[in-house]
Amino acid sequence: MMQLKIAYRTEMIDVLKGETRQPRYLAINPNGTVPFLCLGDGRTIAESNAMLWYLAAGSHLAPQSNYDQAMAVQWMIFEQTRLEPNISPARFFTTILPEHREEKSAEIAEWQRKGHQGLVLLDAHLSKHDFIAGDRYSIADIAVYGYTHVAGEGGFDLSAYPGVMAWLDRIAANPDHVGMNEVSGASVPKARYRRVGVK
Repeated sequence: MMQLKIAYRTEMIDVLKGETRQPRYLAINPNGTVPFLCLGDGRTIAESNAMLWYLAAGSHLAPQSNYDQAMAVQWMIFEQTRLEPNISPARFFTTILPEHREEKSAEIAEWQRKGHQGLVLLDAHLSKHDFIAGDRYSIADIAVYGYTHVAGEGGFDLSAYPGVMAWLDRIAANPDHVGMNEVSGASVPKARYRRVGVK
């Protein structure tokens, strides 16, 4: 939203307190997932990749050619199946809930093993390409960047992946860059809508 200069506001939902399972939230999003996008006209969109495609339509962030669009879909699915399912839980029990790290050590090791398999493939791609899909920055980069740039918090040593590291630096150099750990209810604009969160 910030990179497209779209006015919005965010409502933070505390997953650890079970707020995604409360009737108030489920009435808006029956899947009980975050993030969740509420449009100004009352329509809603779940799933981060669907949100990216909707918001970027017609903008400089949308892949242009049919091939680049297909590559964007390919790598966005890759992120959701090979990276996020492994980096996210490893990070969760290593950094967000470290008190459960020991009891989850076997699962963490397996998530890290599978996550590294995905990072090897991503590194091979980014060793030959500056961006994920096509020759410029797009929503594909935003999608894959999400959990990749915080993988270190899940015990992944990204220095083993020079292609990924160089790409992360390119993305972070974007003047409108906002990392996952920089997002908070206090730091995002609260203007007219589009809204991220709930009513």
